[in-house]
Amino acid sequence: QVQLVESGGGLVQPGGSLRLSCAASGITFSLFRMSWYRQAPGKERELVAQLTGDGGSTKYADSVKGRFTISRDNAKNTVYLQMNSLKPEDTAVYCCNADRVLFGVAINYWGQGTQVTVFS
Repeated sequence: QVQLVESGGGLVQPGGSLRLSCAASGITFSLFRMSWYRQAPGKERELVAQLTGDGGSTKYADSVKGRFTISRDNAKNTVYLQMNSLKPEDTAVYCCNADRVLFGVAINYWGQGTQVTVFS
């Protein structure tokens, strides 16, 4: 019933740009905080960017500040990650996450991931 589907990954040269999308279904989208995580082989999963349900608060990893922008369109049930000035170290599988806390219970869902490769 609940599904998060990422798209927009691919192969780009250093300095290039990509825009990732994550379309959600089966949830009341506006009630969920949306996040982008990434994980490279042999490395820990890292929170890249985060946006509250009302769009009022954002959070970014230090490594992407000034280069990445998270946004959401609640009418389309979609969250985006605009990635500019890409570096080889940005290479990873990027996954979106939807989460909320209700009465002290954490609820979260994950997308399947999309590969981003930055390569000369």
